[in-house]
Amino acid sequence: MSGLKQTSMTANDMLAARERGESKTDLAKVRAAAPYFWSGESEEERSLSRAEMQAGIESYRRKRGRPSGSCKESTTIRFDRDILEAFRAGGAGWQTRINAALRDWLKTHSSV
Repeated sequence: MSGLKQTSMTANDMLAARERGESKTDLAKVRAAAPYFWSGESEEERSLSRAEMQAGIESYRRKRGRPSGSCKESTTIRFDRDILEAFRAGGAGWQTRINAALRDWLKTHSSV
């Protein structure tokens, strides 16, 4: 059968070799070559568990996309070109900044 890997030692032979100290792996070498090994001294240096990593991934998944239950309404409005250029020059979030500017204007002026 293709794909099968066979060893020249039986399970009993391997156990006997391990008891004699003839293991093919050296834990100290593996730990030295590993990118990170937690000594157990500081909780801050502990690597995350699988459950903690999964919880972090889930929190990012929930944040993607348009917020649910948003009270915003889509509309079409025309602004002068220089106004739009000024807000767009500030980078991403220019529509939010226009919304904030209009909200601030409404505080000092009548809404009608």
